[in-house]
Amino acid sequence: MKTGTLSAKGWVVIPQELRERYQLKKGDKVHFVDYGGVVTIVPISRKPIREAAGILKGDTSLTQALLESRKEDAERGK
Repeated sequence: MKTGTLSAKGWVVIPQELRERYQLKKGDKVHFVDYGGVVTIVPISRKPIREAAGILKGDTSLTQALLESRKEDAERGK
């Protein structure tokens, strides 16, 4: 576990190993998330659409499943 020290101004230095692992650079933005007793630093994505692409990949295309479902509903007269 990495530790840091809070300065009088509320600054915390993120350890170099973590900055390198998460490619954090000067000027990058982060969120602070309070989980009720645990504070987490979450980097804000620089390219959220590109980074989210493919996270829902699976064996079934959700778009195809929706189109097939609508076709079946139409055939039943719904």
